[in-house]
Amino acid sequence: MASSTSSSSTPLLYSCIAYRSTILTEHSSSPGSGASTLASIILPKIQHETAEKLTYSHNQNLVHYVADAAADHPGADPSAGGLTYLVVARADVGRRVPFGFLFEIKKRFLAAYDPRVTDFAGLAPYGAAHFNGQLRALMVEYGTTRAGQADAISNVQSEIENVRGIMTENIERVLERGERIDLLVNKTDRLGGNAHEFRMRSRELRRRMWWKNVKLMALLALVVVFLLYLFVGFGLVKVSSVKVR
Repeated sequence: MASSTSSSSTPLLYSCIAYRSTILTEHSSSPGSGASTLASIILPKIQHETAEKLTYSHNQNLVHYVADAAADHPGADPSAGGLTYLVVARADVGRRVPFGFLFEIKKRFLAAYDPRVTDFAGLAPYGAAHFNGQLRALMVEYGTTRAGQADAISNVQSEIENVRGIMTENIERVLERGERIDLLVNKTDRLGGNAHEFRMRSRELRRRMWWKNVKLMALLALVVVFLLYLFVGFGLVKVSSVKVR
């Protein structure tokens, strides 16, 4: 299960590290975005025959990933060649920051899980969940701070000559009909959820306004009763004074 945070300021919406289609660790900074659905669709389509760096576009978001192959890890457990590092980011952040982020999480993940002694194929789903915290911290750092973004750009420059050389495809080109429906349903569910939330907030606002009106009317009633009490009391005193005379 994806860890999440209330901070939605980072343009890096979702990130995961997977062995083939099995997610080992993940974090979502924007659970309502449905970004994890994109990961579940893309991961099974990665073959790992050769290493690749690829970007898919989907609406206002880009899905970036770095997929390893066995040749990337000589002397390591063969399962290391099935690792994928993926991030979903807003399109306006570009590609340097997301790929710099991916190179950094790859370096840290392999430092935590030595590929020479780790059988990634044997790890259970979310078997590296303790790495979630590092994903969360790096998503905020690389997405929101100048120092983090500078590190990301430096990582990109050290790993690849030109980020423009990374292929970009529209995700619709690789989706099966059922997967398109899944994405549509996911989007519809989010819209439905937003509509339900709006109705709940409207109902709550009406309830608060009703109580505010009730309190105001009660206060006015008390003021009227108090004034009547004063007038009646003053009148009785005046009448009593007249009789005495």
